[in-house]
Amino acid sequence: MEMLEDLKAGVGFLTRLPSFLRHPLSVVESRAILKRRLEQREADFVALVRRAIYDHPPSPYRQLLRLAGCEYEDLEKLVSQDGVEGALRALFRHGVYLTVDEFKGRRPAARGSSAVAVDPARLRNPLTVFHVPIRSGGSRSRGTPVPIDLGFVRDCAVNTCLALNARGGAKWLKANWEVPGGGAMFRILKYSSFGAAQVRWFSQLDPATAGLHPRYRWSARVMRWGSVLAGVPLPRPQHVPIENPLPIADWMAEMLRTGHTPHLFTFPSSAVRLCQAAVDAGTDLTGAQLMVGGEPVTAVRLATIRRAGAQAVPRYGSIECGPIGYACVAPAFPDDVHLLHDLHAVIHPERNEDHGLPTNALLISSLRPTAPFVLLNVSMGDEATGTKRTCGCPLEQLGWTTHLHTIRSYEKLTAGGMNFLDTEVIRVLEEVLPVRFGGGPTDYQLLEEEAEDGRPRLRLLVHPGVGPLDPEALREAFLTGIGPGSGAEKVMTLAWRQAGMLRVERRAPLATGSGKILHLHVDRRPSAGTMPGPSK
Repeated sequence: MEMLEDLKAGVGFLTRLPSFLRHPLSVVESRAILKRRLEQREADFVALVRRAIYDHPPSPYRQLLRLAGCEYEDLEKLVSQDGVEGALRALFRHGVYLTVDEFKGRRPAARGSSAVAVDPARLRNPLTVFHVPIRSGGSRSRGTPVPIDLGFVRDCAVNTCLALNARGGAKWLKANWEVPGGGAMFRILKYSSFGAAQVRWFSQLDPATAGLHPRYRWSARVMRWGSVLAGVPLPRPQHVPIENPLPIADWMAEMLRTGHTPHLFTFPSSAVRLCQAAVDAGTDLTGAQLMVGGEPVTAVRLATIRRAGAQAVPRYGSIECGPIGYACVAPAFPDDVHLLHDLHAVIHPERNEDHGLPTNALLISSLRPTAPFVLLNVSMGDEATGTKRTCGCPLEQLGWTTHLHTIRSYEKLTAGGMNFLDTEVIRVLEEVLPVRFGGGPTDYQLLEEEAEDGRPRLRLLVHPGVGPLDPEALREAFLTGIGPGSGAEKVMTLAWRQAGMLRVERRAPLATGSGKILHLHVDRRPSAGTMPGPSK
């Protein structure tokens, strides 16, 4: 079934790709599209809910709305009176929302005495076509297929085009440096649907690496073949491992010498490694531009990047819903981004202990009919501070007036641009490692720190009382335990293994001020010492 779905997506993708690439968006066109979206925002939201929820019997939201006593006419009235966000807050108070566990199908949505079965397949947008083969990360399976429609790629490209143009980037040479997969393909297609097509594709893993699903190889080839047929050839992936980023620094420096401005999308920790390598090699990156996302963006990381002469700005998004925010040109915080009001509506949960969500959790709702999933007050496991302030930057003038900052995940670890559920970490720390190496459930702990130059340091702490053990065997057992299968989680563990991201350290797990020993202890303060290498 999975292979058939991928094949069908590939055929549809090849059919649509030529037209998609031959008609890139202009800045003027993008501005007009954004203006129209903002003007029709309430009507578009109501229309999407009607067509993708009320008129779509499999949707779990229909049951949640029914339990809340909200018929379509009631929703129309709510939006008319209180706006989109006001209506969403009213729905939340009446139980119309999904936690990340409910969204992922790990547990039913329990509301009072009722339980609504939820799984990502039932939340797919019935109005879209599956073109781009993308999968989200999965800790207990091969991940969730994300049905990306090329129409959604173009919808997102409108925002990316305007965000880059706000920084003078209309003619920047675009490239990306990520792990193989649909996320990288999505980015290349998006960047190639406005202005000139993307020029370089750097891959942190070789798509031919043993253990990777063949999907990672054939999907890249299909995209390349389709672009050649369209007369707009897209770049082939060039393997540039995390531990040796100098080929990218050399390319950027060469572009700068010839009067061009290189623009690279990558993960914050990868950007730090790139810029530190450039400094060590004496390569000047003054004028180079980077957009970073996928893990926390901190002042320390940005400062390290600036030491190489490059400039980096944050981008916040999710594979399930696309870009959510782009960097403010006059930021008040390191990760200050403007919420993309035309793509999403976002609210915070009200103070109520029953829903089990942090008060800063982001509840996201879809606004575009091309969205891969229909989201209605859905938590993706992230939290952030939302503010309204006058910054005067070009993105505010476009109509994106809400700011988000201090964006963090509250239910998964994110490092090296990858993430996995802390529930899987708990299973490995409490069950897998004690059974094999001895000790109990509080003798193992994962510690995430930020080094002085901003790069992440991951340590697997093992209590000395466990007794003698082989650190390398322990490290491999942990990585194998959190990265089974052949999907995104496998890509993550291969990247971590190749980069030497994890070290084993014999010391007692750290306790919180209240005496708790958490499975994952996060310390964002810059720490001293050398960068992580192979376990020792």
